[in-house]
Amino acid sequence: MTNESNRNDTGASNQPGKGLFYAAVVSFLIGIAAIVAIFFVHSLSEGDPGLVLYLLTLACPLGFVLAIAYALRSGRRSR
Repeated sequence: MTNESNRNDTGASNQPGKGLFYAAVVSFLIGIAAIVAIFFVHSLSEGDPGLVLYLLTLACPLGFVLAIAYALRSGRRSR
């Protein structure tokens, strides 16, 4: 018997928690986009940006924390 028969043929990756990584990236990008939007709204109009944009900027540090959690969870222990 070869090792070919022991492969996982479902196409799924062996790394657990890929959803956490994607959530971190999406959250971080939403936060960055909100920060850029605040600068555009402030410079192009006379009014202040809405509260929604300020709340969406909190997604940036949330994405950073999720990325750290993913890195710690997927890291390998040394023996």
